[in-house]
Amino acid sequence: MVMATMNKKAMDGYGRGAVESEVNYASPHRIIQMLIDGALSKVAIAKGCIERNDIPGKSRHITWAINIINGLRTSLDTQKGGDIAVNLDSLYDYMGRRLLESNVQNDPAILDEVTVLLKEIKLGWDSIPPEYQ
Repeated sequence: MVMATMNKKAMDGYGRGAVESEVNYASPHRIIQMLIDGALSKVAIAKGCIERNDIPGKSRHITWAINIINGLRTSLDTQKGGDIAVNLDSLYDYMGRRLLESNVQNDPAILDEVTVLLKEIKLGWDSIPPEYQ
């Protein structure tokens, strides 16, 4: 048990260090991809917490997902991004509100809805050709 805990802590530390290192050298496009991946991960973990009746864990991970989505939202440039940025702003706002509802209602179906929306955004973002990134 002690060895498993030590290995988990080491892996957590390695993962955090690897992410920090990647962020230091990542393009803005890659950082957005990482944020979307992070939000998807937090929503998935929150869903698992609901299934296990881990209320503090659920709240922590939903809050983390909301913070990531708010970060994505504040990174939008509506002047340069035009209608796309405005639409993303509305979608991020909607997802944040839905995550709050899921937190209050313990509703994993709402988390599934947000996951679908995030995956759609990710698909679009991942399909941007390198010359436009």
